[in-house]
Formats: sequence, structure tokens, C-alpha cells
Amino acid sequence: MKRRVVNVAEAKAHLPELIERAAGGEVIVLARAGRPRAKLVALEDPKKRLRVPGKGKGRFSPKRGFDDPLPDAVLQLFDRKQK
Repeated sequence: MKRRVVNVAEAKAHLPELIERAAGGEVIVLARAGRPRAKLVALEDPKKRLRVPGKGKGRFSPKRGFDDPLPDAVLQLFDRKQK
């Protein structure tokens, strides 16, 4: 992730360009008198964050024997009494 420090006066003159660069993934740090004051970053795309039910239907299948009975040694581990 690139990071660029820009003076506020320069940012005023080139704001549309800086917005496009931030939208492209660059982090723009706005500085006043050489001191960082704010950060210009891209917004998260809400469509990327949402999970859609059923989107992966048919794309995944369990391995053969997935629901076979467990071996006795494993079942005994579940039956042990907790101390």
C-alpha cells in the first residue's frame, strides 16, 4: 500500500486527482505545516463485505465417508467423564 504525504494547500489544488488515487488504493496523508493531520483512503465496497446465502451452492461437496460412524476410539473420548 503506497503512502503519500501532501500539504493541505497542494491538496486543495489537486483534490480530484488525489481522490482517484485514494480510490485506487493509495493512502494520502494530509499535512498542515509538515505535521500529518488527516488521511484520505478509499471507501470499502459494501458489496464485497456482504455474504450472499446460497452463493456457493453446488461448488463444495464433502469427501467420501464424511458422515460414516466414528471409530470406537474416538467415541470413547467423548464418553470420558470430566474431572
